[in-house]
Amino acid sequence: MSNQTLQSSAEATTRYQSRKNELHREIIEAIDLSRVSKWSEDRVRQELRTVAQRIVASNKAYADEANKEAVIEDILAEAFGTGPIEAFMNDSTVTEIMVNGPREVYVERDGNLQLTDVCFADDAHVMQVIQRIAARVGRRIDQSSPMVDARMADGSRVNAIVPPLALDGPVLSVRRFGVRHQIEDLLANGTLPNEVVLLLKAAVHARLGVIISGGTGAGKTTLLNCLSRFIPLRERLVTIEDSAELRLQRPHVVRLETRAPSLDGTGEVTTRQLVRNSLRMRPDRIIIGEVRGAEALDMLQAMNTGHEGSMTTIHANSTRDALARLEMMVTMAKLELPIDSIRRHIALGIRLAIQVARLRGGRRRVVGVSEILRRRNGDYSVRDIFVFQQATEREGQAVGQFRCTGVVPRFLSQLQLAGCDLPEGIFRDRMLQNSDDSPSRPSREHRE
Repeated sequence: MSNQTLQSSAEATTRYQSRKNELHREIIEAIDLSRVSKWSEDRVRQELRTVAQRIVASNKAYADEANKEAVIEDILAEAFGTGPIEAFMNDSTVTEIMVNGPREVYVERDGNLQLTDVCFADDAHVMQVIQRIAARVGRRIDQSSPMVDARMADGSRVNAIVPPLALDGPVLSVRRFGVRHQIEDLLANGTLPNEVVLLLKAAVHARLGVIISGGTGAGKTTLLNCLSRFIPLRERLVTIEDSAELRLQRPHVVRLETRAPSLDGTGEVTTRQLVRNSLRMRPDRIIIGEVRGAEALDMLQAMNTGHEGSMTTIHANSTRDALARLEMMVTMAKLELPIDSIRRHIALGIRLAIQVARLRGGRRRVVGVSEILRRRNGDYSVRDIFVFQQATEREGQAVGQFRCTGVVPRFLSQLQLAGCDLPEGIFRDRMLQNSDDSPSRPSREHRE
């Protein structure tokens, strides 16, 4: 498509948005706000639809519109929803929506970014949608408070930043969690092979401490949700998050969420405060959505004092980087613990580390499963059990194979004591089935 065609399309979309905004104002002027303010949202929506249908039918500007009903739906989206991006909010294939400006809207599907033909009328239109979203989550955003990060009613995570911090105009990002993946989905799309699932199932059941590391959008939360399926039903779980994204596949779950300070700087509730409070709630396991600071010390202490099997995620490019970051976070507690004491806590609390990554082309893979071993000198070592080895690229997609390194984990006896018997030869040094050519399928051994 030529630049001229793209420009013409953008101009037509901008004209449409302008006309739609004018129609929106006409509708607001045509209804009695004092009368509808006492109505339910469904009744107000029906009233707006009736008024919109009458105005569209009598307005010559919409005579050439192929689908007048679509225009009315857009108007309702402006009044009750998220405006031009409402369709993406209802599309289960969209995992991220990024509004960089009125004429630059991207979405992510299957790990790939796509520039859409959706446009806003102008910066004021973008700001209007941002303020509506912020109001619905009980937050305010303007020049005096130019950032907001919150959870929407459907579980999506919204982040917005506006001038003067955003130099080119208001920016909106929405991370969506509409699709709840099961472990079978991760097997089918090649995120991990059968052998890794069998090991992770046994490790979670046997209450090994687990940390999942990876970059932004690599699938850490998705994997953590899937692993929760292997926790025994009798256990009580407490989750702690900045923005509630976890959807654990277990019934007995208490969900806690931090609270940002108010405009006057009071009322903040931190992850560390929630971790400490959760210890008084009789949890069997504590699951922290993402460890970021001094709460790392409280988490490790909990893992070492009767809450084995707790899990968390952390941003890091490798397992070793994740452990180094964890060490740094513990020092943020300002207790001046010696490094060998910190590493002893890590090695005792975390026995299994899982590294996930989003590879070129958008494919997500578990690229490493490692055992954390405590040494006598207080240090720890990392032993890779399974790894993903990228071989090449095919049509812009990373292609490779999973490999078992031949390392037999020391915690194997702990798995056996918990009644988890793994298939003979599962740790034999070999290449596993190539997920990129022949996806692994669920075996009976991990189905419920």
